Amino acid sequence: MHKLFKYWRYYSLGREQYHLFMTKECKNNLYSLRFANIFIMFMISVFAFYSILIKKNVNDISIFIYVVTDFIALLLAIVTSFYIQLTNNHKREFNKTYIYLLTVIYFLNLIFFGLYISVWADRENYAVGFMILLICSLILFSNSPILNICLTLTATAAFIISTVLYKTREIYIIDIFNVFFSTIMSIFACWRLTMQRSMSDLRVSKMENERNRYLEESTIDVLTKLRNRRDFMQTFHRYIVNYREGDVFLCLAIADIDFFKNYNDFYGHPKGDDCLRAIGEVFNRLKETMGVYCARVGGEEFALLWFEKEDISHVNTVISRVTKLIHLLKIPHEKSSVSKYVTMSLGVYVEKCGASKDTEEMYNLADKALYSAKEGGRNCAIIKGRLIKEYRLDTEKDQ
Repeated sequence: MHKLFKYWRYYSLGREQYHLFMTKECKNNLYSLRFANIFIMFMISVFAFYSILIKKNVNDISIFIYVVTDFIALLLAIVTSFYIQLTNNHKREFNKTYIYLLTVIYFLNLIFFGLYISVWADRENYAVGFMILLICSLILFSNSPILNICLTLTATAAFIISTVLYKTREIYIIDIFNVFFSTIMSIFACWRLTMQRSMSDLRVSKMENERNRYLEESTIDVLTKLRNRRDFMQTFHRYIVNYREGDVFLCLAIADIDFFKNYNDFYGHPKGDDCLRAIGEVFNRLKETMGVYCARVGGEEFALLWFEKEDISHVNTVISRVTKLIHLLKIPHEKSSVSKYVTMSLGVYVEKCGASKDTEEMYNLADKALYSAKEGGRNCAIIKGRLIKEYRLDTEKDQ
């Protein structure tokens, strides 16, 4: 029984997935509600035109009911449109309770009109119009099964009471039988359609999650959790052609761990992996603290990208911060000829935003600066650019 209730109530998705689906459907329900009320306005106007002008069936009650139901539908359409515009303009979440309330008013207004045309104004015929309204009135919406049951049973109870009071026994017995059939059809149709929508949404969501997971896996370096070379090249191209109005310089740094082959040979590859992970953690934090994009583009080689404003001297601040964080790791390196700890050499190239669209040229210039840093003794940074004179920035020495 519990499994049956769970299947009915949550569509076999689970509570969290169900609520996530219903939250998404709020916006769709609101647009459906606006369309439904516009359609109801048109339908009531047709009935009024046919009844008053063609059949000459004019009385105060019919005019009152036509005007009231048409006005409520118009008001609901206006309120719904206003709420959609207000929510979109202010980028707010749609209020599910408010949407449910509007749906209930729409349904009650439609059923009130259905009772009039099928029972109160037509006592001699079977209530076919009411059956059609009962089945079709909620299929545009993705409501919970409980809400659909409550609304449908309310309409059924109102119809049974009305038809017993206003129609002859021969007619209301058939009408009651038909309305029970229509009630079951309405509940099942609404539940089935919503279930299909939810299952479709779940499949799309799973496919989207899978796509994002595969995309994430294809752009993340497993060892360091940094972006890989593939993502770096895509990001580099995006950076070099797209920049904000306040960005003046694009900076590219290529960093290489000093004597990392010696480190691996002496300490072993597991320790080498631990060293890369630790450096990866340092570079991952740079994105949050300094807005520097970091990627692992080779074995022990890393690439950094960031924008600078007018003050190009801030490049020194970034590079000094990077080398200091590496130094603070205090990773022992007995086979390094420049320090007793792991250090890095960096080549930095600074280009004015928009001056070049050639990523390969800029990368090669930064790589040449890295080569100069290695040739110049390592554990330092060589900074160069089209508009600046090449200079050396020494890193923090061991205490």
